[in-house]
Amino acid sequence: MGEKFRIKKGDMVMVIAGKERGKTGKVLEVLTNGGRVTVEKLNIVKRHTKPNAKNKQGGILEREGSIDISNVMAYCESIQKPSRVKMKVFDDGRKVRVYQKAPTEVLDKS
Repeated sequence: MGEKFRIKKGDMVMVIAGKERGKTGKVLEVLTNGGRVTVEKLNIVKRHTKPNAKNKQGGILEREGSIDISNVMAYCESIQKPSRVKMKVFDDGRKVRVYQKAPTEVLDKS
């Protein structure tokens, strides 16, 4: 079983370290076993593939590579800055994720 992280699939994140630093994108996948995330249109890698049933042509395919989760931060669009995420418990017992810099804005859309 992998570790639990405060970043989830569908969150907007900003890359804070590495060659893609300063860019933002949506999380496509969280790999909990390796502590990595795949971000839409960031860290593009090239894969050389042979022709197969799925891809008859073969050749060089471009797709998103994974980024270490420590190199990304949740991005708050209301304040246009990255922020840490904390858990907030409401009076009715609901637990939601909120930005530390903008505690009124909730990440979970439920």
